[in-house]
Amino acid sequence: MLVLTGVTILGIVFAPQIVGLIARGFEAIPGKMALTIEMTRLMFPFIILVAMAAVAMGILNSRDRFGIPASASTFFNIGSILGGLGFAHALDPSFGPRAIVGWAIGTLIGGALQFLIQVPSLYRVGFRYEPMVSFRDPGVRQIIRLMGPAIIGAAAVQINVFVNTNFASYLGDGPVSWLNYAFRLMQFPIGVFGVAIGMATLPAVSRAAARGDLAEFRRTLAASMGLVFFLCLPSACGLAVLGEPIIRLIYERGRFTSFDTEQTAAALAFYAIGLAGYAAIKVLAPAFYALNDARTPMRISLISIATNYTFNYLLVRQLGFGHRGLALSTSLVALFNFLALFGLMRRKIGHLEERRLLHSLGKIALASGVMSAICYASFRELEAHMGSRGLLGHALTALGPVGLGLATFLLVGRILRVRELEMAQAAFRRFLTRS
Repeated sequence: MLVLTGVTILGIVFAPQIVGLIARGFEAIPGKMALTIEMTRLMFPFIILVAMAAVAMGILNSRDRFGIPASASTFFNIGSILGGLGFAHALDPSFGPRAIVGWAIGTLIGGALQFLIQVPSLYRVGFRYEPMVSFRDPGVRQIIRLMGPAIIGAAAVQINVFVNTNFASYLGDGPVSWLNYAFRLMQFPIGVFGVAIGMATLPAVSRAAARGDLAEFRRTLAASMGLVFFLCLPSACGLAVLGEPIIRLIYERGRFTSFDTEQTAAALAFYAIGLAGYAAIKVLAPAFYALNDARTPMRISLISIATNYTFNYLLVRQLGFGHRGLALSTSLVALFNFLALFGLMRRKIGHLEERRLLHSLGKIALASGVMSAICYASFRELEAHMGSRGLLGHALTALGPVGLGLATFLLVGRILRVRELEMAQAAFRRFLTRS
């Protein structure tokens, strides 16, 4: 925390230099550079908040407490969206340029909620904070040894964000915002499903690896990836098909026009292509750490920097896809990372129940396709009758198809006997029995 506090202070002090490096294109837009610097300074403390939340998740997961940590990212999304809306309206009721500062404050609120929601559980498992620094503890030494490659891998992700923002800053005034809003919506299922499953999987695969039980390691990892596909593939289809009504309901007010909704929805559709891959990485990368191998995810992340830049250049500069190209590039890089990690894990431990995974994936894809058709048809029908009736109409055209699509997916999944659905139903019944 001392290191992160220092980084935060440096970031606040040198915000003008950081923004100037990342988004030089903003200099051509009057007032945008100054506003971006202000928001950067405001949001740097988020680093400390998200670090505390991550440490809390790790402690609770090590005690086999997964429910609250899994829901923490949901509270981040709720806090950032609702808090952002509230402060944006308070700062500028017309939702003009100053309203964006409210969204920055909302991000801090979400970060704080993500940590605070876990504090009671930390207390219940016996955690008490005592300030101390010890490098003699074997666990601390192992963390330091694995931390170097992990930091480099995380830095590669941030370099990709830097490259994407730099490309977007030259596309005009809107693309950076459209991409940010769309990416935030995509992060919701990743946070709820991908991160949660990854956190729950890590202790189990770590114990299996410590025992040398590779059979159990394979079973657990394959089951977790199957669950990721089961939850994230329909989520991706839903975001792609219903992105426009969802974005209209959440964001379209003030200066966020119907045109902004269309452009954000287009970005979200391309982001959705890589959603399942992005979430699966959250399961695969920690599995390498459980095997005391932090270098493989690091190498793949470093390769992704060149891959990301190449895709950005081709899709944006050569093919003229604009901000859609940046979203598609992000998805392609996520899929590349997933396939590379999957292949290397398979080489490391042997098979990963590929046939069963592909069999389940085919059924999940079919159920998601039927769900998408129902969602699209119901959305168009509701929009024709309710789309112009203000907030209520927007809510019905967004939430109605979501509910109908969910019911359709579960019904088709049951007919097809999707294994992951049966596992989820069994887990839910066990939860009700314990309650």
